[in-house]
Amino acid sequence: MAGNFELYKDAAGKYRFRLKASNGQVIATGEAYESKASALKGIESVRKNAGDAALEDQTA
Repeated sequence: MAGNFELYKDAAGKYRFRLKASNGQVIATGEAYESKASALKGIESVRKNAGDAALEDQTA
């Protein structure tokens, strides 16, 4: 089973999303958005760009 995005409103009334793995663990969170449409665009951006994203190791 694939993970899923959850879209919700925070305590300040802003829209946010989180990406959960199939085991229910949160693996990514989005910033606060003023509108639902903007949050949905954020989700689409993650879907579109994350698959081919390079790893930038900043630990060294």
